[in-house]
Amino acid sequence: MRGTNQSSIYEFLLLGLSRQPQQQQQLLFVLFLNMYLVTVLGNLLIILAISTDSRLHTPMYFFLSNLSFVDICFSSTTIPKMLANYILGSHSISISGCLTQMYFVFMFTDMDNFLLAVMAYDRFIAICHPLHYRAKMTCQLCVLLVIGSSAIAHLNSLLHTLLMARLSFCADNVIPHFFCDVNALLKLSFSDTQLNELMILTESALITVTPFVCILASYVHITCAVLRVPSTRGRWKAFSTCGSHLAVVSLFYGTIIAVYFNPSSSHSIEEDITATVMYTVVTPMLNPFIYSLMNRDLKGALGKVFGWKTFSV
Repeated sequence: MRGTNQSSIYEFLLLGLSRQPQQQQQLLFVLFLNMYLVTVLGNLLIILAISTDSRLHTPMYFFLSNLSFVDICFSSTTIPKMLANYILGSHSISISGCLTQMYFVFMFTDMDNFLLAVMAYDRFIAICHPLHYRAKMTCQLCVLLVIGSSAIAHLNSLLHTLLMARLSFCADNVIPHFFCDVNALLKLSFSDTQLNELMILTESALITVTPFVCILASYVHITCAVLRVPSTRGRWKAFSTCGSHLAVVSLFYGTIIAVYFNPSSSHSIEEDITATVMYTVVTPMLNPFIYSLMNRDLKGALGKVFGWKTFSV
C-alpha cells in the first residue's frame, strides 16, 4: 500500500504566488525579483571588494565574504524557482528536485547559523582580548571553522533529507508554499512523521540553539568590555554596531525557532511563509547593508572597485 501510493506521486505543485490575485502576483513578482537582484549584486560586491583589497585580508572579512557567498546560494535555492514558475505558468517540481531544494535550504540555513556565531566569536576576541587576537585567530583556525561549519551543515541537511525521503505521500501533492519547506511536506505525508518532528526539535535544535547561545555569550562579554571604554562616542559606536548585528540575529533565529521548533500542526501555512520569507529572502538582502556598508574600510575597498575616490567619505 505504501509503495503504491509513493509511486503514484511523481511531482509536487508549488503554489507560490498563485494564491494571490493576478495584480498582486505581479507586484510580488517584481518585488521578489528586485530583492533577489539586490541580494546577489550586493553580496557579490562585498566578495569582490574583500578579495581585491589586501587590507581586508583579515579573519573578520574572511568570515564576511563566506557569509556573503552563503547568502547568495541561500537566496538562489528558492527565489529563482519561484520566479520561473510564475513566468512559465508551471508550478510543478519533481520529488527529487523537491528533496534537493530542501537539502540546500537546510544546509545554507545551518551555514548562516555557524558563520554568525563565528563572526561573533571573532569580534569577542578582537574587543575583549586584542593583544592575543593575531595569535588566536590564525589562518588555519579560520579555514578550519568554515570547513567544520560546512561539514556539520552537510550532515544535518543530509539527515533530514533522508528522513523525508522515507515518507510516503498520498494523492494530495499541492504545497502551499514558494519552496519545498519541510513543514509543508510533513503535512502532506500520510506516514508517521513523529521521528521527523522529533529530530527537528532535538538534533536541529542543538545545531541552531548552540550557535545562538554562543552569540549571546560573546556579546555579553563585548558589552561588558565596551562599558569600560571611557569615551562616550566610542561606546555609542560599538553599541550601535552590536545592536545592528543582534537585530539581524534576532530576526534570523526568531523566525527559524517560530517555524521549526513548534509542532507542524501548531501554526498555519501563512505564518510559515511569512517567517520563511524573512530568513530566506530579507535577511540575506540586508547582509551587505548591515554588516558591510557601514564599515569605513569596506567602503574604501568598494570605492577602489568602482574608482570612486570619495566613496568612503
